[in-house]
Amino acid sequence: MKSGAVDAPRAAIEAALARSDDPVFADVGAGKSYLGFVLYDLWFRPRGEGWVYGIETRVELVQRSRELAALLGFERMQFLNLSVAESADSQALPAQIDVVTALHACDTATDDAIAFGLKKRARAMALVPCCQAEVARHLNASKALNLSRTPLAELWRHPLHTRELGSQLTNVLRCLYLEASGYQVTVTELVGWEHSLKNELILARYTGQRKRSAAERLHAILEEFGLQALAATRFALPVARPEGSALS
Repeated sequence: MKSGAVDAPRAAIEAALARSDDPVFADVGAGKSYLGFVLYDLWFRPRGEGWVYGIETRVELVQRSRELAALLGFERMQFLNLSVAESADSQALPAQIDVVTALHACDTATDDAIAFGLKKRARAMALVPCCQAEVARHLNASKALNLSRTPLAELWRHPLHTRELGSQLTNVLRCLYLEASGYQVTVTELVGWEHSLKNELILARYTGQRKRSAAERLHAILEEFGLQALAATRFALPVARPEGSALS
């Protein structure tokens, strides 16, 4: 793991964790859980408090992480063999998680991570999307209709452009969705482009201020690009948190 992959989101993660008496961190699509181990060693272990969860579908990686945590004596690390979507309803996880990360979660796994973070009332999320294909598939399915409807369809008439525009559009929609859900969003680079082309880091911090303009623009973009079907699935706005539940 490049050092920037930890350094870039580290300040935001630590700031969110510091605001909790017993902080909880979850890395979804954790792979070998490099990020979780580094954060535990640098932040959780010296403080003697908090929990780290790694969520991963590949059973061999989950087992390897469990064995390494036991070897290192990292007692407050747990690894769950679950998909991101399954983990949202798992009784093995607490009702609230302070920080959610998803680094290079492929295609819709990033959207599942956002849904997970919203359900777990995360104080902060750090997301590095990868291989966004769902929006491109929708654009391709309605390409002929859109070409007759708007000249903007020229932006995705060619297959290469469909893939590139779909990727860019996906992340724009995700940012608007987070802002409409009460998060302040910053978009930056994870590491230098010489290390990875999947380099966009989305940092979201919960403020409780649900931006109406973001919700309006989200739906306007979905309509303009013929993606209305996603409004009821990927980008269905959550119910506002009850009064007094805004995180300090």
